[in-house]
Amino acid sequence: MAKMKFNGFVEKISGSVGGLVVRKGRRGKYTLSNKPDFSEVVPSLAQMGQRKVFGRAVEYANAVKANPDKLAFYEGLAQQKDMPTFALCVGDYLNAPTMDDLDLSIYKGKVGDSILIATHDDVGVISVNVELTRMDGANIERGQAINLGAGNWAYIATVPVAAGTDIFIEAEALDRPGNRTVCSANPTI
Repeated sequence: MAKMKFNGFVEKISGSVGGLVVRKGRRGKYTLSNKPDFSEVVPSLAQMGQRKVFGRAVEYANAVKANPDKLAFYEGLAQQKDMPTFALCVGDYLNAPTMDDLDLSIYKGKVGDSILIATHDDVGVISVNVELTRMDGANIERGQAINLGAGNWAYIATVPVAAGTDIFIEAEALDRPGNRTVCSANPTI
């Protein structure tokens, strides 16, 4: 690989010319190399799948650019994170939220008891839906959790559950691009 020295007459140079590529390395040194030839490479199924996902992420970022309200949100956050808005949108699409195990330490089956949910996302979770069912599938209650801030949510029970009842609790977290994650618990009240 050839190395070039510009002695300060060029502030920035990059790109390709003919079959050559110019790159600036981390230490500020430029390299000149042959342009890679991928014409014979056949992508794997996993690579093609990833390209489709990335293409949808780019579509999402372009849709954000066309929506002034969404764009304003992402621009403000991108400025705080010191990164390009487009990259933030793509990254948000590619990263689904996560949740810790449901915290049932306060929930005892009484009206007003809380189910605590801790969520994590690079940009933020916008809603958490909770559903309680009996083990036979019968619905007990469902609704949205209250945002307590900093990724913490609380669902306040509105229906009493008799002691000794086996139930199934499912919480679903959604982020701005519509990515979702689900966490569940199977306590006996």
